[in-house]
Amino acid sequence: MENDKLCIVEEEVMKPQSLGKTARISVSWFVSATVLLLAILFLPAITAAQQKARTVDELANMYDVGSCKQCHAKVYEEWEKSTHARSLIGTGRTIGGFQGMIRGGLMGAFTKSGVKDVKDVKVEHLAWCFKCHLPQIKDATDQVAQELAKAYVDADRATLGKVNINCLICHNTKAILHKWQDGEPEKGVVYGSKDGPHPDKYPAMKQSVVMKEAAMCGQCHGTGPNFEFPQPSQCGTAYGSYLHAYVPAGGTETCQDCHMKRDGKGHLMPAYRDPDMAKRAVDVDVDARGYKFLLKAGDSIPTAVVTVRITNKAGHRIPDG
Repeated sequence: MENDKLCIVEEEVMKPQSLGKTARISVSWFVSATVLLLAILFLPAITAAQQKARTVDELANMYDVGSCKQCHAKVYEEWEKSTHARSLIGTGRTIGGFQGMIRGGLMGAFTKSGVKDVKDVKVEHLAWCFKCHLPQIKDATDQVAQELAKAYVDADRATLGKVNINCLICHNTKAILHKWQDGEPEKGVVYGSKDGPHPDKYPAMKQSVVMKEAAMCGQCHGTGPNFEFPQPSQCGTAYGSYLHAYVPAGGTETCQDCHMKRDGKGHLMPAYRDPDMAKRAVDVDVDARGYKFLLKAGDSIPTAVVTVRITNKAGHRIPDG
């Protein structure tokens, strides 16, 4: 009996301790499982945020194409002189246009934009312009948008010149047009005219079916407006007039034929500011006839009639973008 009593006592004593231990194990397991679940749920978002550039310099490094110059020196030199290489600065009027959009638009007329100051600017506020002027903004945080907005307001060309339309934008980001059919552009791949190895930090080369087509350029120089954005706008419509006027009239040349191949200027991609392009784009015929207008005897005024005829020979409207 004493042994039985002892067993009972031991059982009664051990039960609370066992339950406590079980409870502690259960709580510990629950906490661990909760932490693990939260990590699984939020880690992708944290990782994605960490992968996005937080400064203009970081974004420039993410899209650095300096190594391209080693093998493509001539092409790189042509590109460096092009307007694409200064896509946020442009021909001079681009900075003014962005200043007007930020000051007069986001901070002024667009009263529902939520922007009262540069610090309020987000990527979405610049996306409708940057989808063409800086597509890599998709890989940046709002901090980068604010830094660029401030650079525009301050006319800070040094900062604006750090990022641009470079090799990777055309030969990766924009190299695939029909993504449901051909998939998204792959990281580490340079798209061009053929498949094969690529001796660079981008180790693979794949063919792009649109690289030689006018539609390639139409992604930015397109028909618009961009209804996918909350404030639809489109300033580049050269591809639209090319597609709806030049081609139906029997035109057969592509954007690349005129802007890259014709004069052998390649990746400089000259436009209306180039003398050779200007001469080829329009015919200008001027007819002037002088005469004297006689108000009264002995008092005549030399006068002339000048007739100017300009014929557009380009593959799209002029001017356009």
